[in-house]
Amino acid sequence: MLRRIILGSVTALFLSLPLFAQEETERERPRSTFYDRYEGQEWTGRSPAELSYVRGADVLWSKKVWQRIDVRETINQPLYFPESPTGEFRSLMQVLMDGVMDGEIRAYGVDDDHFRGDPLDPQRLFEEDLTRRVTFVVEGEEVTEVIAFDPSEVYVFRIMEEWFVDARRSQLDVRIIGLSPARLVEDPETGQLTETQDPLFWVPFEEARPVLANAPVHSRRNDARQISFDDYFIRRFFNATVYREERPDNRVILEYIDDPFEQLMEAERIKEEIRNKELDLWHY
Repeated sequence: MLRRIILGSVTALFLSLPLFAQEETERERPRSTFYDRYEGQEWTGRSPAELSYVRGADVLWSKKVWQRIDVRETINQPLYFPESPTGEFRSLMQVLMDGVMDGEIRAYGVDDDHFRGDPLDPQRLFEEDLTRRVTFVVEGEEVTEVIAFDPSEVYVFRIMEEWFVDARRSQLDVRIIGLSPARLVEDPETGQLTETQDPLFWVPFEEARPVLANAPVHSRRNDARQISFDDYFIRRFFNATVYREERPDNRVILEYIDDPFEQLMEAERIKEEIRNKELDLWHY
């Protein structure tokens, strides 16, 4: 009799295990916040923010400048992190790379910031041109290792933009024309990164905007609201330094000014000239 009771209890226990397992699997997953943080925010099919239409006849003054964005600066770090895709978040370089590989964005040569040449072949660009070859000696023989391109190696983004005064709206405005990622050159003796930049390619910003508009970026201002990379650039949440302005000789600042401090002063002078242009034109 005792054996029957024990056997029945064991059988009932085993039969109830699937029920416990089912209840466990049906339980709601723990949440990382106390509310549905991004409920209703879908990151597909979004359109870029609409910009004001500008007629050529309404442009009283314009100036084209080139600036560099260093993602090592705290304010620019949302462009760099995460170093590898995490959920729906990707770095700016990863977003550009995916867009170029998918054929949504065309990449142009490092010297073709006016997009007059033929676009680069995406597969050759990332699988051959941007790879690094490291040579070392093993047992007296030289061995060359091919290192694949890593988006986390990109620490600088260059932008080409045009500032202008719109007579119809009576204001100073700006449009980003091109975007270019750049790596920092490594010192072969010390292995440390130098400040010398190795630009990779140029992409037309207007063509990249639909891709950027569908890629979220961490907002340093408000965790409760997500913004896209397109919002980040259009609302100018970044800090940048001028390294070139439109000149007849097409020289960058460091080519005609040697002192680093004077180079920064020249960059600020160019920015100040742009800021004051609107005041000068509308001062009576």
